[in-house]
Amino acid sequence: MRRRCERGRLIVRTRLQVLLAAVVVALLSGCGGAAPETRELNVFAAASLTDTFTALKAQFETENPGVEVRLNFAGSSDLAQQIVNGAPADVFAAANESTMTTVVDAGQVAGEPTPFATNVLQIATPPGNPKGVATFADLARPDVTVVVCAPQVPCGSATEKIERATGVTLSPVSEEPDVRSVLGKVSTGNADAGLVYVTDVRSAGDSVQGVAFPEADQAVNDYPIAALSSAPQPELAASFVALATGEFGRKTLEDAGFGTP
Repeated sequence: MRRRCERGRLIVRTRLQVLLAAVVVALLSGCGGAAPETRELNVFAAASLTDTFTALKAQFETENPGVEVRLNFAGSSDLAQQIVNGAPADVFAAANESTMTTVVDAGQVAGEPTPFATNVLQIATPPGNPKGVATFADLARPDVTVVVCAPQVPCGSATEKIERATGVTLSPVSEEPDVRSVLGKVSTGNADAGLVYVTDVRSAGDSVQGVAFPEADQAVNDYPIAALSSAPQPELAASFVALATGEFGRKTLEDAGFGTP
């Protein structure tokens, strides 16, 4: 009788172990509460949007569990060419309208681009402004080494507009591929001054000093954003554009120093 009871308890214990193992396997396989499938959203954005779009990424991923936003920051002209050449992108945010037009003309934009911010140039100098740069004309002084964006980049195009408006011709020691590269040259002491956006000076904190100049209003850049027609994730792309142009996006951009279109 005793052996029979022990065998009974053994059978019950074995069945419980089998049942527990089945439950564990079911949970691990995703039964009864599957995790959302991970999806990637590729956002191409002008380098000057680095800080604000990093904040938008965090907000979007919070609102859309299972979505990973991949940000690609560079000069707008470089990003436009990547998109035209077939790079897998869902959203494009450019630092001026003419760069966006390149993508529109290639049939790569779904619908119409939406203006969502404006920006103007500001002079950045190392802390303390060692060369005493106070005006745009000071950038043409022979004792001041200046870096600017390349002409095909929106910040470079804005620089050329100001040169034409003021009659001041600059002789930069280098033309950089994007505005953050200009900022880096100044903050590391490799240039006496550089032309960047006011938002870049603000984001750099104490690593640079900003010098505003009235002629900057001669070259205000309008920033457009658009979902792309070949977007691998068209619904998510539309949602990201809505976030960037909505209340959260506007507040984030305004806090960073961007203007409203």
